[in-house]
Amino acid sequence: MDKKKVLISIFDYLVITLGTVLFVMAWQSFLLPNNMIDGGLTGASALLGMVTGIPVDIWYFGINVLLLILAWFILGKGFGVKTIYAIVLSSALFRILGSESFRFLWSVEGEILYVGDGILVPIIGGLLEAVGLSLIILRGGSTGGTDILALIVNKFWPITIGRFYVMADFVIITLLIFVPGHCFTDVVYGYITMGVCAYVLDMILLGKESSVQVLIFSSQLELIGDYITRIMGRGVTALKAIGWFTQEDRQVLMVMLRKIELTDLVKAVKEIDPKAFVTIVPANNVYGEGFDEMKTGLSRSKKKKQNNQ
Repeated sequence: MDKKKVLISIFDYLVITLGTVLFVMAWQSFLLPNNMIDGGLTGASALLGMVTGIPVDIWYFGINVLLLILAWFILGKGFGVKTIYAIVLSSALFRILGSESFRFLWSVEGEILYVGDGILVPIIGGLLEAVGLSLIILRGGSTGGTDILALIVNKFWPITIGRFYVMADFVIITLLIFVPGHCFTDVVYGYITMGVCAYVLDMILLGKESSVQVLIFSSQLELIGDYITRIMGRGVTALKAIGWFTQEDRQVLMVMLRKIELTDLVKAVKEIDPKAFVTIVPANNVYGEGFDEMKTGLSRSKKKKQNNQ
């Protein structure tokens, strides 16, 4: 393993560590001290802990061990190693931050992180949780539980990670109303946490994956087209057009890009032709080479076979 790969690996684990700390703080600093929960395996573990008295970290770690076996085969060994690290670290942090020695990090009256307005607690908790999870997932890891299930489902079905969380979390949070000592208000707070977490998670994770359609009107299309194909490695389509005022035939370049590539293109176009006219349209779903794979669940042949049975 060369020096560059070692540095990348170290960076990955540093980011995963930061994400795990934020994730656990969302729970142990804000949600659990205020008798609130979110969904996911952590929420399920919290529910089981309330009912059985067994600490959250025990349930969390035990169930994750079973799910890791599934992730190892479907999502790859690299995913499994980083996820094992995140799960072990988060389990330890749940125990550490949940102890009285770290009460100063709890959002309770008299402590530095205390939030007087109760409605802000689930918002802050959901935000911290989403940022933490995003950092972990972006570096190829997971905190386990529904994170693993969400990534597995997203691998084969056209459903966003955030949307999967909403469906799974809704069920888990609703069950809180049946736990003694809790009421519907606690469930509503859970829904708020769920909504904030899902929205921010999708915004971060899908922001770099979102695509745009760009139309370029310029007198230097050949230079611009060569830059896009040779430097950016993207395909370009030349569309025939007619200038209505001049009635002259001309060409317009159309290119599909990831959103993160847009800055490079605009900068290059401006340098090549400062008078160029560029339009940019968001593209929510782009399938094909260089973009997303079409995910439809069952193949057409399988569906046809099932229909004939």
